[in-house]
Amino acid sequence: MSALPARADAVVIGGGVIGTSAAYHLAEVGVNTVLLERGGLGGGASAHTAGMVRTYFPGNPDTGRRAVRSLNAYHDFARHTGVSLGLKRLGFMALFTEEQQITDFEAGRRAQQAAGVEVDLISAREAAELNPLIDERAVLAAAWAPEAYHVDGLDIVRGYAAAARNHGARLFTHTPVTRIDDDNTVHTPQGSIKADSIVCTAGPWSGEVAALASVDLPLAPHAMEMLFTDVPPSPHREMPMTMHATSGLRIRSWKDRILLAMGAPKAGEAREAWLGRVAGHLGTLFPALDGIGLHRAWSGDFDASPHNAAFIGEHPTRRFLYAAGFTGAGLCQAPAAGEQLRDLLIVK
Repeated sequence: MSALPARADAVVIGGGVIGTSAAYHLAEVGVNTVLLERGGLGGGASAHTAGMVRTYFPGNPDTGRRAVRSLNAYHDFARHTGVSLGLKRLGFMALFTEEQQITDFEAGRRAQQAAGVEVDLISAREAAELNPLIDERAVLAAAWAPEAYHVDGLDIVRGYAAAARNHGARLFTHTPVTRIDDDNTVHTPQGSIKADSIVCTAGPWSGEVAALASVDLPLAPHAMEMLFTDVPPSPHREMPMTMHATSGLRIRSWKDRILLAMGAPKAGEAREAWLGRVAGHLGTLFPALDGIGLHRAWSGDFDASPHNAAFIGEHPTRRFLYAAGFTGAGLCQAPAAGEQLRDLLIVK
């Protein structure tokens, strides 16, 4: 590994999809950029997702606007990075089991559409036609958003990292940040580097990194465990990602099994009790999966904000920028987040 340079225009801290996007977008416009990652590139939250990018986020058109811009960038990803993402459209559906959810959807539909999000209200029968595992008697209606795609998050990281390097950025892995001085000198076990601007994109550790610079970001790591089912007794066709709006349970096809998520055990809750809650919702909404075996697939932490919406901005008194709090939806917003960070930095 080469030695850290003495200085850089921008030091990006964190090498997941948000950090590598920031490094690429900064280097592309000539910003002397160094990225520091405490582990391997994409080894944090970017590696622990369900591998989907979507544009519809219930109740949050601002997130949807970033996601629409990001999806457009992913469709054009190969031209800018040389890496083809092989996007495969599956669609995304949110199941409504309470009348208030339908009322809230209708109230927010115009804002979603103004953000460029393609989403419609469909009947329970139409939902079951799109995903035959659904028990339409358990569902009142659903939101259907066709613009949702399978993608490998590590392909995004690799593509942005390679493109950032091609534009002159220097990326250092296994280089944790241990201290940040008031003059933006960043210290690591491999040496120190003076930054004109610091860009914090450290995912679940963004709050800790910000604290090193005496910046308060109200973030907390949020655990998520992904589960696999046993192979279902009868074959199923590939289905859209389907979310229960009440419980947050999400399922999607994964080869010959089903991948699902519903957070993680609450504080003080036994894992067996949590699995019981997951199984209960699964059996009610998708009767063909009632009683099916559930197994740990993988788990990880995500950076959660109080309102499940990302913080993208800059500190008012020092050159410290941040993009964090994506709550598991960083893949969906990474290109737009990188652009926002670039724009914030270059107008200085």
